[in-house]
Amino acid sequence: MPEGIAPSRAALLTRMYEVFATDERDAFVPHCLSRDVDWPNVLDGVRLHGHEEVRAYWAGQFASGHPLVRLEGLRPDDDGEAVVATVRPGRRTETGDEWAADTVEHVYSFDAEGLVSRMDVRQA
Repeated sequence: MPEGIAPSRAALLTRMYEVFATDERDAFVPHCLSRDVDWPNVLDGVRLHGHEEVRAYWAGQFASGHPLVRLEGLRPDDDGEAVVATVRPGRRTETGDEWAADTVEHVYSFDAEGLVSRMDVRQA
């Protein structure tokens, strides 16, 4: 487990990335995201709120292609509360998985129950 991160948070985030590109994604939402989660829609530059908006956003992403996100590391954010996931975005194509040259950071905040309450994306 990464130093400085609660094992439950590290396990939750690791599992989120494992199921994102699978059919388990929608069923896992209530087990990882708070009911009123605040999530970025990076394509449109707006914020989404709640399970249904996040599910609809993901469905749209998968309808236009098959996005992939590979977790490459976890560390505490500078505030000591949030967790930063370093990830490599990609896309599944007919010829195989294609990965971006650069990584990005997903920054996660958590509610009192240990579920993700907010996610932000920033350049690594």
